[in-house]
Amino acid sequence: MASNNGNGKSLESWIWEAACSIRGARDAPKYKDYILPLIFTKRLCDVFDDELNRIAKEVGSRDKAFQLVRADHKLVRFYLPLVPDRPEESVWSVIRKLSDRIGEGVTTYMRAIARENPLLQGIIDRVDFNATTHGQRDLDDDRLSNLIEAISTKRLGLDDVEADIIGKSYEYLIRKFAEGGGQSAGEFYTPPEVGTIMSHVLEPEPGMEIYDPTCGSGGILVKCEIAMEENANQRRADIPVRHLECNCGLENPPPATLKLFGQEYVPETWAMANMNMIIHDMEGQIEIGDTFKNPKFRNKQGRLRTFDRVVANPMWNQDWFIETDYDNDEFDRFPPGAGFPGKSSADWGWVQHIHASLNDKGRAAIVLDTGAASRGSGNAGTNKEKRARKWFVDNDIIESLLYLPENLFYNTTAPGIVLFLNRDKPADRKDRVLLVNAGRIFEKGDPKNFIPDEGIKHIVDTLINWNEEEKLSRIVEHAELKKNDYNISPSRYIHTGEAETYRPIAEIVEELNAIEEEAKATDKALREIIRQLGVEG
Repeated sequence: MASNNGNGKSLESWIWEAACSIRGARDAPKYKDYILPLIFTKRLCDVFDDELNRIAKEVGSRDKAFQLVRADHKLVRFYLPLVPDRPEESVWSVIRKLSDRIGEGVTTYMRAIARENPLLQGIIDRVDFNATTHGQRDLDDDRLSNLIEAISTKRLGLDDVEADIIGKSYEYLIRKFAEGGGQSAGEFYTPPEVGTIMSHVLEPEPGMEIYDPTCGSGGILVKCEIAMEENANQRRADIPVRHLECNCGLENPPPATLKLFGQEYVPETWAMANMNMIIHDMEGQIEIGDTFKNPKFRNKQGRLRTFDRVVANPMWNQDWFIETDYDNDEFDRFPPGAGFPGKSSADWGWVQHIHASLNDKGRAAIVLDTGAASRGSGNAGTNKEKRARKWFVDNDIIESLLYLPENLFYNTTAPGIVLFLNRDKPADRKDRVLLVNAGRIFEKGDPKNFIPDEGIKHIVDTLINWNEEEKLSRIVEHAELKKNDYNISPSRYIHTGEAETYRPIAEIVEELNAIEEEAKATDKALREIIRQLGVEG
């Protein structure tokens, strides 16, 4: 990050120090629902000031600019009904000068901004800065004043910081909250290197529609837009200069963007996703609600809407859904032969929803628990999760599978996998799957490991080009997958070292848990049969 914006600190350092001004680094994540909207509002205020200054140059004064904008809100992207003491003062000064009943005042201003901007309703007016618990303020005025003053030390306007820099800083802040967020962190944050790998492998192109049914803070959607822009810039760099001189009649051809769609279950995280998209200067449609039971994106006929690309990191091993949720589905998401993957894990239920959300040429990247690749394989008898996995192999929907390093995710030390689907696999990839074991491509970090830039590039190149490399990747025929009872875990087929001839402990524990659940279910069914026989006898 290049922007220091005046006081010698990087924007990332400043934004984190502002967050820590309440009670220090350890407690900052507890207050993310207060901190994120305030920094977001500071950006809105400073950009609004820049727009006012632009208009003032044309009409002669800030006072006239205020009057024009008040009469026609369409002159600015977001109209802020904050009136400083003098026209020359910044709009943010209205919030900064609060000295009495600060929590009440901030809440009032946030709600006034939301009333004037339907796009911000439910996003910045969701939090009550004056809220109490058992008679005590959740964030007292002294600490709120400290936070406002810390945020006030840097300008976040168009002339001070570009959208991608403020966006990266905002993502940095979300990551820092994830570090201290414990188990809840996985609900809103995917490690950036994982999102980067997913987005680059899917190769999004301008104009495509990208969907994330469990979008969290919107990070993977943002990564898709960034990947598309980077790829477009690279292609442009490869074009001879003589071809770039022709704009085909347009002096400034409009930049082509992706159409981003997401749904999120947790209201606070939904608000976070919307702020993240806006602060990155990206436009998307983020809906709120339970995607599994009530997907919001539907076509005119009420059927499930389909997309060019789908990305997702659903909560692993959800046990919220029962068999009737699958049987009574009105969107035909769960085909015969796959369907209910068992009560203990909805991983393959999410895969089925995502598959149903792809158009005929659509591709997807899904983060799943490591055990989703192997649970049930090698067991005697049938297994619901293995049956769902078998359906995807037999129907040749799985293009590749990436095994990640351990300790990347903030809510678990388990490695995780990324499953890549393709509804239109090339002829030379039919009836085969590329398996990549990247378990050793990482560097130690604090508190989490991370994949370095060169490692990300290596993994992306391997997955895009279907490169085979000893101890890293291998193309496996369906016949071999079937021979191994539909175990598709890369660690089963690719050994990364002499000491790793055994599968990871976490994977084995997952399978043992699944076997134990099966045994309990079988025992219960057997007891019921014996009971009925006894009654009939």
